[in-house]
Amino acid sequence: MGGEGDILYFELFYFKNSNPPKAKYFIVLKIIGASTILASLPSSRDFRPTASSEAYGCIEVPEACFNCFVFKADLPVATNNWAFPLDTFVYGQQIDEYEIANLKDIYPVEGLDYQVVGRLKDTELRI
Repeated sequence: MGGEGDILYFELFYFKNSNPPKAKYFIVLKIIGASTILASLPSSRDFRPTASSEAYGCIEVPEACFNCFVFKADLPVATNNWAFPLDTFVYGQQIDEYEIANLKDIYPVEGLDYQVVGRLKDTELRI
């Protein structure tokens, strides 16, 4: 299911909350032991507080209990120069744990069930 920093793309991602499946990017932030992935499902929806106008990078608004990382559209973020096609946001409150065994059951074949589109540059990942 990829390694730390890998950006995966799913034509149909099945959400934990039973929302209808849809195309989704998935960033592997950390692998915990042999069984769990800490990951983000980045969004193209901008939920930044209006007071934060940062166009790229990490945004922290402690008084609003808000943090996110902004990737700009078409700006290469991966070691293979891959870039998100739209402005993309990783929200701290949306980082979640995924069981590797469950992911492998649902998406068993790389290249068919999902694609590894790139690996975040070290400057982007900052683990």
